[in-house]
Amino acid sequence: MANHHPSPGEIIDLRPLGDRFAEAATATLVKAENLEVIRLILPAGKEIPSHAVAGPITVQCLEGRVAFRVDGKSQTLEPGQMLYLNANQVHAVKGIEDSSVLVTRQVPHPSPAATADN
Repeated sequence: MANHHPSPGEIIDLRPLGDRFAEAATATLVKAENLEVIRLILPAGKEIPSHAVAGPITVQCLEGRVAFRVDGKSQTLEPGQMLYLNANQVHAVKGIEDSSVLVTRQVPHPSPAATADN
């Protein structure tokens, strides 16, 4: 069901995975013209190295704890906590415990110059 994108108005279950964590995989939950919502699975010890994305993002911890590094500062993100990053802000994340986080990102529209036929 990882490839299923819910329709507008369809309920998406974000409850903690608990015993189902071992079988879980990162999945895109919503993919629209300028919006993407991803449930990112981070087993304890797994790190996503420093990177940046084109649009602004929010990261909300659903379960577990993750170390989130941005602007040279590391913070622990726990269930019920969320952070916001600007477009192109370099960050890294690492699972302290088996964790899942909800990443919401604005997908910028390409500039007209980038899409023009040459």
